[in-house]
Formats: sequence, structure tokens, C-alpha cells
Amino acid sequence: QVHVVESGGGLVQAGGSLRLSCAASGWIFSSYDMGWFRQAPGKDREFVGAISRSGGITYYADSVKGRFTISRDNSKNVVYLQMNSLKPEDTAVYYCAVRKVGVSTREDEYDYWGQGTQVTVSS
Repeated sequence: QVHVVESGGGLVQAGGSLRLSCAASGWIFSSYDMGWFRQAPGKDREFVGAISRSGGITYYADSVKGRFTISRDNSKNVVYLQMNSLKPEDTAVYYCAVRKVGVSTREDEYDYWGQGTQVTVSS
């Protein structure tokens, strides 16, 4: 049974930072690629970033490039999303997702999802 749990969300002022964590279990963590998505109120879920199984390849949405960083620690089965210079438009529920084969920016290509963690950025 694959299990994915996000944590680290909260309320932060614009310009601040947060680090989200995604803990995963139920499979060989280092065998799968991981992604982060977010969904703001009234909007569709959108791609934020992704990281390959080794951590050597990362992709980011243009809206977060230069501000967000994805990393992973395969020894701890955890993926991180470091978010700096946060803006009110970053307010959303952030989701961690698992993909069995390859890094992707497409939501429909991910196999397992967490329940999400709320990030609220005040102006």
C-alpha cells in the first residue's frame, strides 16, 4: 500500500519562507519520481515542480522558478519543497505525487497522491 503524507504548510507573510515535506512509504522510494502540485481556491490543480528518482533532475513551473527548490533524501524517504520569497498568489493546497516511470509535469501521469497541505501567504 503506497502512502504519501505532506506536512509543513501554514500561514506566512509575503516574502517569507516555508518548507514542505512529503513522507512516503509502501514502495522503494528511490525507484520513483516525485512531483509537487498546488490548487488555489476556484482554480484547477497546477504543476509546481518535479524531481527524478536520483534527485539529479528537477523541473519547475515558470511561476516558481528561482523561488522554490525541490530536493529529496532517499535515505529518509522524504521529498522537500523549499519555498522562498512567497507571494499571496502562492496560496493554495500543495500536493505531493508519485510517478512510477519518469518525471512529468502532467497531473494525469502521476500514480499516487497525498491529501495535501494548506499554504496561506498573507499580504
